[in-house]
Amino acid sequence: MGAVVSCIQSCFRTVGRMIMAVINGIGSIIMAIVNGVVNFLGIIVGFLTCNTCGGGRRRHHGRTGGTHHTTGRRGFGGRRRHAGTTSAI
Repeated sequence: MGAVVSCIQSCFRTVGRMIMAVINGIGSIIMAIVNGVVNFLGIIVGFLTCNTCGGGRRRHHGRTGGTHHTTGRRGFGGRRRHAGTTSAI
């Protein structure tokens, strides 16, 4: 009789884990959709505001006028690389 009860408990435990796995999968799908929508809206807002909402993205390092392009010397985006990286500057 104990073996039957143990078998039934095992079946219920398996069904419960299966239901929780399905719920977890649905939650992950919903989170991925919401994150995608949020990222898309962030891109739209950045496009409409020319990416100036952040405030800290464009800095004028003491220059008051003229055009100063550093993109060609530093690579894509004009970003400085950290000194600890192994890639060539």
